Amino acid sequence: MPGELTIRNMIRAEVDRLVEWAAEEGWNPGLHDADLFWATDPDAFIAAELDGELIGGGAITSYEGQYGFMGFFIVRPEYRGRGLGNRLWHARRDRLLTRLRPGAAIGLDGVFEMQDYYAEGGFVFSHRNLRYRADVPGQWASAVPLDENIVPLAELPFSKLAEYDRHCFGVPREDFLARWTGQRDACSLGYLHGDELQGFGVVRRCGEGCKLGPLFAHSFDAANALYGQLSAFGAGGPIFLDAPENNPLAMALVQQHRMSEVFGCARMYIGSPPDVAHERIYGVTTFELG
Repeated sequence: MPGELTIRNMIRAEVDRLVEWAAEEGWNPGLHDADLFWATDPDAFIAAELDGELIGGGAITSYEGQYGFMGFFIVRPEYRGRGLGNRLWHARRDRLLTRLRPGAAIGLDGVFEMQDYYAEGGFVFSHRNLRYRADVPGQWASAVPLDENIVPLAELPFSKLAEYDRHCFGVPREDFLARWTGQRDACSLGYLHGDELQGFGVVRRCGEGCKLGPLFAHSFDAANALYGQLSAFGAGGPIFLDAPENNPLAMALVQQHRMSEVFGCARMYIGSPPDVAHERIYGVTTFELG
């Protein structure tokens, strides 16, 4: 008979294993995701252990108790179909509820085949976030015209960045934002109109190519200009963008750049979704932490 399943908090080294498993699943994590995610909320990482072996895990990130996000849900293939993942998922959901203020919402980006399962757990469908890929030519960096409105994010007051991000994410996440925009092997740019920040984006190196996220902007023109400069960072390889289907201008952006859909997730919520400016969201930050 198999041993008892233990649900517990992860230690830091186990997050590296979770990221390795994510890479094996084809999720293509960033080079520094483990460090960044752990620094954001080390209590978020939950392990499933069977007979002393780590068999699965996931994240239950709390943003100051105001909003929660479930991600990184993985059970090793050889342990699937035995009800172990079901127990892990419900334990994570229930633990996250205790980490949040009463009435706070929880979001997730779940693969489409799991959408009905998450609905049974109380989640309501909002929209689809679709992953697109473009292969950026090596000469792209020299071909993209410079735009005087685009500046490195590090040159801007952080308070402006945090305020803009709050409109697009729904709740403050300043610690995460500072780390995410300042990470190594990445490029972070803002779009200014006069002295007003009207968009920003981050592109980071991953196991395969680069991922662009977030990409937030007031207008299509601002988003397109940011896309051009940020994708130049990944010239010579693929670039991926997780674009929300409920923003028609985001769909127009991926069409303009002839990006191909390669993956997708259903954004779902328990509780009232955060109040966000959907029209500004051209690319979500990450499927793992929201």
